[in-house]
Amino acid sequence: MVWLTNQQIGTWKRKRILVGSLFICWLILMFFTPKVPLHSFRHHVFADKRNFMGVPNTLNVMTNFPFLIIGVLGFVLCLGGSFFNISLKGEIWGWTLFYASVSSLAFGSAYYHLKPDDNRIVWDTLPILIAYSSLFSSFLVERAGERVGLSCLVLLLFISVLSVAYARQVQIEVIICVLVDGRVFNDLRLCLTFQLIPCLAIPVMTVLLPPKYTHSRFWLLATAAHAVSKIEGLADSKIYNFNGYTISGHSLGHLCSALAMLLFTVMLLYRSIRFPRLSELKGHP
Repeated sequence: MVWLTNQQIGTWKRKRILVGSLFICWLILMFFTPKVPLHSFRHHVFADKRNFMGVPNTLNVMTNFPFLIIGVLGFVLCLGGSFFNISLKGEIWGWTLFYASVSSLAFGSAYYHLKPDDNRIVWDTLPILIAYSSLFSSFLVERAGERVGLSCLVLLLFISVLSVAYARQVQIEVIICVLVDGRVFNDLRLCLTFQLIPCLAIPVMTVLLPPKYTHSRFWLLATAAHAVSKIEGLADSKIYNFNGYTISGHSLGHLCSALAMLLFTVMLLYRSIRFPRLSELKGHP
């Protein structure tokens, strides 16, 4: 019993250190990096502008189709209840919302890439941020407990909406009193850091916090695939030129992101419980 108590205290200290470190990293990124304006034409210029069968930016649009397949499949399996190895209600909510947002991303991203501009990008960005929120909260439910994960889900969903509003210059004086006199932010850094921090936190917490389920390596594999997709997106033109104008880095980034989501789906299908948490044993003889 003493050993279990010491283990619980040690785990709680690690959680506090991780949360504090992430918050400090966010502050550094927000206060010591240059502003990234939304209204910049280069954000909407992609290497592959080819038009097939009357569809503008065809490959950037069509490579969103895997999101729809994986999203709908995962959503149906979550609602089925017996296909995925999910043992807690908080995990069911988190993963169901994750696959619902992935399905929405297929339509939102395709709509944006048909005619990339500032007005359409919100339909691409918001589903991504909701997917990050639900995925990270599901991870916390698994590693830190259901209460922590659900609390994090509510907070991250609020930050998701706030991030998009912050970037889109929306006045939300009812929600946050900082927007006095219609202050205009026009800054993408909050959206970017919101996407970056879970990518860093999940690998670190995978190593430091004990897993509840088997096949935890899929968290690392999926995060690696997602990181590759971001690199491909940044090297959009270079990859497009390198492969002889066959497929752009941005389109490959879509496919790598879909691969990451497929890895999560495989993990949910094949994993099993390694050991019950101490909090789940309370009240049982």
